[in-house]
Amino acid sequence: MNRLLRAEGLAQFLGATFLYWQMGGNWFWFAVLFFLPDISFAAYLAGPKAGALIYNALHTIVSPTILYLLAVALGATTNVGPITLVWLAHIGFDRVLGYGLKYFRGFNDTHLGRIGT
Repeated sequence: MNRLLRAEGLAQFLGATFLYWQMGGNWFWFAVLFFLPDISFAAYLAGPKAGALIYNALHTIVSPTILYLLAVALGATTNVGPITLVWLAHIGFDRVLGYGLKYFRGFNDTHLGRIGT
């Protein structure tokens, strides 16, 4: 199952990156925005539960999807479209590396298994 979930992450990363390229996205901004969701690591300073909640909020496809749908509803997709694609690419890349959604026990316990084992 783990390999299938990682393959799914690879498809998400490649698909989002391809669509970003098709949109004519700026690669400088892709690089800048790519690791932005990882600022959620800082929430672990408040403890494992807070860390997991914030990390998961920024590392599930639900968040960029909601952002994009709100942008469509408001007619503001010009900049939001590329941002959500970079965000989705980041989430897919993390899945390939084995960084899954976190359990409250700590950073290393994920839905893809324990990191580092």
